[in-house]
Amino acid sequence: MNVTHLECALCGMRHETNVLQNLCVECGKPLLVKYDLEKASATLTPEGLRTRASSLWRYREVLPVVDDANIVSLGEGWTPLFKADRLAATLPVAVDLYIKDEGQNPTQSFKARGMTAAISMAKELGVKKVAVPSAGNAAGAMAAYAAKAGMEAHIFMPADTPRANIVECEQTGANVTLVDGLITDCGKIVAERKDAEGWFDVSTLKEPYRVEGKKTMGYELAEQFDWKLPEVIIYPTGGGTGLIGMWKAFDEMEQMGWIGPERPRMVTVQSATCAPIVRAFHAGERFADEFENASTVASGLRVPKAIGDFLILDALRASGGTAVAVTDEELVATVAEIGAATGIFTAPEGAACLPALRKLIAEGFIIGGERVVMFNTGSGVKYLEAF
Repeated sequence: MNVTHLECALCGMRHETNVLQNLCVECGKPLLVKYDLEKASATLTPEGLRTRASSLWRYREVLPVVDDANIVSLGEGWTPLFKADRLAATLPVAVDLYIKDEGQNPTQSFKARGMTAAISMAKELGVKKVAVPSAGNAAGAMAAYAAKAGMEAHIFMPADTPRANIVECEQTGANVTLVDGLITDCGKIVAERKDAEGWFDVSTLKEPYRVEGKKTMGYELAEQFDWKLPEVIIYPTGGGTGLIGMWKAFDEMEQMGWIGPERPRMVTVQSATCAPIVRAFHAGERFADEFENASTVASGLRVPKAIGDFLILDALRASGGTAVAVTDEELVATVAEIGAATGIFTAPEGAACLPALRKLIAEGFIIGGERVVMFNTGSGVKYLEAF
C-alpha cells in the first residue's frame, strides 16, 4: 500500500519489503515497517474513518498488505473501551478509569491483531508453512489465521500451557508440539529447524508485521477518545509487541497531524517471578538480561527474554512512564474483583493492571483526575486452571 521500506529498530539499516524478512541482517534486531505517511494521509483521515468497517483494517493505508485479496481476516480489532466507574470507586483517588477489552477479538486475545497482519503478509509473499513458539494465545491466533489462509501451521508450546490454548490449536488444524521448558526453549527449536523444514518463523518481533497489527490498538484508542490520548496506559508486558506497536502508532499519527506531541505515560506490568523489563528499567539498563527461573500463572507474561526489550524500555523512558511488578497472588485475585465490578472476565495478564494501578497511586505516579487506560489482553476463559 504505502510501505516504503523496512528499517532496523536498532542500527537503522534499510531492508526491502517485497521479500521475506525476519531480523536485521546486520545486527539481528527487529525490523519495523516504514510508510509514506504523507501519501497515506491523503485518503486516511479522522473524518473518513467514521464510515469505515469496524475492524483494524479500517486503517488500511498504514498497514502493509498491497493486494486486498491477500488479507486474511476473522473480524479482529475495534474492541470496546469500557468506562470502569465502579472499579474506579474502589481506588483511593478519583481517576477516570477505562478498560480496553482485547478479549473480544477472534481467538479471544489481542494476538489476533498481530496474526492477521503477519499471516496476510506471509500469504502475499508466498509462504506455505509457518511456525511459532508460544506461551498460548499467539499459538491459538496463528493456528486460526493459518487455517483460513490454507497454510501449514507448526506450533511449539511449553507443556504447562493452559489446556484451552492447546485444544484450540489442535482443533484448528495446527501441528502442536509440547516442550518441557519455557517459550525461549520453544523458540530455539523453531530457529534450529525452520530452514530444513521450510517454515517461516512468525515469532514475536522476529518478523516485521505482527507489530503492525498490534499498533492498531493505539489508533483505536486515539479514535475512541476523539484524538486526545489518555494520561496513562497500563499494559501487561511479555514480548511487548503491543506496547511497542502503540508507541509506533502515536508517532505515525503525529506525523499525519492527527495528534500533537503529548504522549501517555506508558507503564509495563510484569509478574514478580518473571520481570526482566521491570528489573532492567529500574537498573537504568537499555537491554534486559534473561530472567532466571521464570514462572507465572499468567502465561503471556512468562517471557524471560524479549528481543524487543530495548524498544519497550525506550518507550517507557521517553514517555515518562515506569515498570511495575505484581505477585501472582495479586493478579489472580483481581480477576474476580474486576469481573464483579465490570462484568469483564479478564485474563490474569490483564488483571495484573489493577494491583499495578494501586501501587502507582500509592507512589504518587498517578494522581486524581487523570485518565487511565488498563489493557485486558485476553479472555479469562483461556486460563481456567489458574482459578
